Formats: sequence, C-alpha cells, structure tokens
Amino acid sequence: MTRIVSPRNPRLRSLRRLQSRRGRERSGRFLVEGEDLIVAAQRAGRGALEGYRLAGSGLGEEGFTDVEPAALAAVSALGSGTRVIGVYEQRWSAPAGPLCVYLHGVRDPGNVGTVLRGAQAFGASCVALGPRCADPHAPKAVRASMGAIFAVALARVTDVCELPGERVALVAEGGVPLPDLGDVLAEAPAVSLLVGAEREGLPEIVVKACRWAARIPIATDSLNAAIAASVALYELSRQRAGGSPGVQRFRVPAS
Repeated sequence: MTRIVSPRNPRLRSLRRLQSRRGRERSGRFLVEGEDLIVAAQRAGRGALEGYRLAGSGLGEEGFTDVEPAALAAVSALGSGTRVIGVYEQRWSAPAGPLCVYLHGVRDPGNVGTVLRGAQAFGASCVALGPRCADPHAPKAVRASMGAIFAVALARVTDVCELPGERVALVAEGGVPLPDLGDVLAEAPAVSLLVGAEREGLPEIVVKACRWAARIPIATDSLNAAIAASVALYELSRQRAGGSPGVQRFRVPAS
C-alpha cells in the first residue's frame, strides 16, 4: 500500500492550496480535518474525493492514503495537528424553505459555521449567504459547523428578493419583539430570517425589503451574530411547533 513520507509530496502540497479561499473557489473543493467531521460526512452520505490519514490509524474511508506523522502535521490547519484529512466537493443550491437563514456581511468564518450548526439543530432547510460573508468552506467555518456543512443546504444570494416566503429582518433596535410574530409566522408556508453582522447589522435597504423587522428582547446592547441567529431560530422553531420547543413543523414532508 502506498504511504506518503514527505510533506513535499505533490498530493499533500495540493492540500495547502485548499487552505486559501481562492484555492477553494478555483477547485470547488474544501478540506475537512478530524475524525468527527469525517464521520459526519459519511452519515450524510458524502464520500471524500480523496483522503489522508495517520499511518496505522485505520481512520477514514476505504482508499484513504496512509501518511507519516510529520508529513500529515505539515499540511494540517490545526495547531495540534490532525489524524485524518478528507477533501470534499462544495455543493450549492438555490435558497429554499420552509425555513431559510440569510447572512449579510458576516465576515467571521467561525460565526458562519456556528450558524450552520444552529440551522441544523433547529430544522432550517437552508443557509443563504449574501455579500461580504466569510467562506462557509474555510477550515474555521467547517470546524465550527460540527458537521452541519454536510447536512444543511448552502445558497448564494445577490438579491434578498430571491429568498423564500415571509422575510423577517433581525434588528438590534426597533421592530417587533420576535415572540410577538408567532401568530403571523406559525402558519406561513416559508420564512426567511435575515441576520447581519454584529456591528453593522443589516443595511437599511435590506430591512426595507422585508415584511417584518424583529428584535430579540435582551438586557444588553447586542448579541454576537451567530448567537442571535441561534436564539431566533429557536424562537421560530418554538412558534412553529405550537408554543413548545420543536422543529417538526419546519421539516419538509417526505415524498
């Protein structure tokens, strides 16, 4: 069986290009590091295009290449190193309901990944990315998603009018308290929740393109974008479940 011993191996050097946004965009691929994320990909039915594992570990899928420790550590984006790396195809789709989360100007890849994780937890069907958002396939975003990158559909949006259903802009000040929209949103066929960056929030033109502007009642000035999105997703899930926490009414009916 082939074993890679040098970090200068051409196959390993190609992995370094996927650590940059330009490299990922050109190739349409991204890196996944760590056993838990590789397992999450397998559970989602996503096979690796190629894979590398610590020699003798037996991790990953059939066909993963064994790599000596020093060579694998040299291409890892983790400070502590890794035992397995997989390369996967990026998948994009159109924004879709019944629940879509739209991010505008969220530049921190950790926040984007955390929103993906919250979207999966509360039954969202899609996370749509608008202008100036971090790459959801960046290593930090993939790690923060804890596998949700494989379970939640991703979309790119240039105009919020592309978003499905009732559009709800999440704002820091003004607007309707989100819990008060329960009767309106509970029966809507689809809902799109729009979230901006912590400092800038959503541009006024985006807010005006929404039917509703809503806020999360809090005791402080603001929330981190990922936390705000997760709290709002929980509330929308609670409303759609008839007042009790749950996600079943956001699920797409089985065909």
